[in-house]
Amino acid sequence: MHPETHLALHHTRTAELHAEAETHRLAAQGRRPRTLRTRVGWTLVEVGLRLATPVPASAPL
Repeated sequence: MHPETHLALHHTRTAELHAEAETHRLAAQGRRPRTLRTRVGWTLVEVGLRLATPVPASAPL
């Protein structure tokens, strides 16, 4: 491939990636931030579910 063609394709792809990253950045800004209270709440739910799940009996020796 000719070096100039390769460089042009590289610049085109770079511009596409920058546009895609900008789209994701804008979408992430629109989301509501997770508060500490929400994270702690879900962590407590996870811990409770782990405590409520019975431990499987180990195989006899």
